[in-house]
Amino acid sequence: MPAPITVGTDGSDESARALDWAASEAALRDRPLHIVHVVESWPYRTARSARAETAELLTRAGRRILADARERVRERWPDLATTTALVSGETWQVLGAQSEKAFELVLGGRGRGGYAGSLLGSTSLRMAELSTVPVVVVRGDTAGGGEILAGIDPVRDAGAILDYAFGSAALHRVRLRLVHAWQSLALFLEAGYSDVEHIEADLRRDVVTAYRPLRDRYPDVDVVEEIVLEHPVTALAKASREAHLLVVGARDWHWSSPQLGSVQHGVLHHAQCPVAVVPAR
Repeated sequence: MPAPITVGTDGSDESARALDWAASEAALRDRPLHIVHVVESWPYRTARSARAETAELLTRAGRRILADARERVRERWPDLATTTALVSGETWQVLGAQSEKAFELVLGGRGRGGYAGSLLGSTSLRMAELSTVPVVVVRGDTAGGGEILAGIDPVRDAGAILDYAFGSAALHRVRLRLVHAWQSLALFLEAGYSDVEHIEADLRRDVVTAYRPLRDRYPDVDVVEEIVLEHPVTALAKASREAHLLVVGARDWHWSSPQLGSVQHGVLHHAQCPVAVVPAR
């Protein structure tokens, strides 16, 4: 059986949108769907007299949430193989374990624990930072249509990002737009470049070289390269208005520690479409 698409749900409107996105992708990719609800471990640290009652209430609520989620999927995708899991523990640890062998993990942008002014939930951020599989944070327009957008830096190994982006573009039969945004001319001028046009041509050539190995695997994917003189977060957030999905890596090129890069952090807060954060191989 192929690896499932795992989705976290807490019964919120945001997680319902994530569930719909995950189920649609699972059906399109011919993969099973695995729905997870986490009963947070904090009740087990309360007073013993209240512990059992609180845990039971949360467990029953969790079962209802999973039953509703499964029914929602069954109504729209009746042939989709679907499993559920109700697990107690720390949310990020449970989701990490449940998605360890998944194709990808799908989460809402903000859950019940978020506050009204927040742009992104802490669980989504933490999973994007730590997950060993791609994490899709469903936010913005999910109505479908639009191209696949990928932010890449040809200086770094963009192989995992390109694999995911090309596969998604082929799956949805839409154009793939590869964006490399840069803001400072200083480094390039120091290296001997004399004009912006020369820099742009060289960067475009680097982007084409980076994705050339995938052309044979995806000959029908229409690819557009875009070199933008703008901050990467600004450029990608603007382009995401018309995109079906934005694909980025988990780290900026200068990060080697398990820390979400500043660009990735920025687009997760400001993108206007779902964002896939793809870890390096």
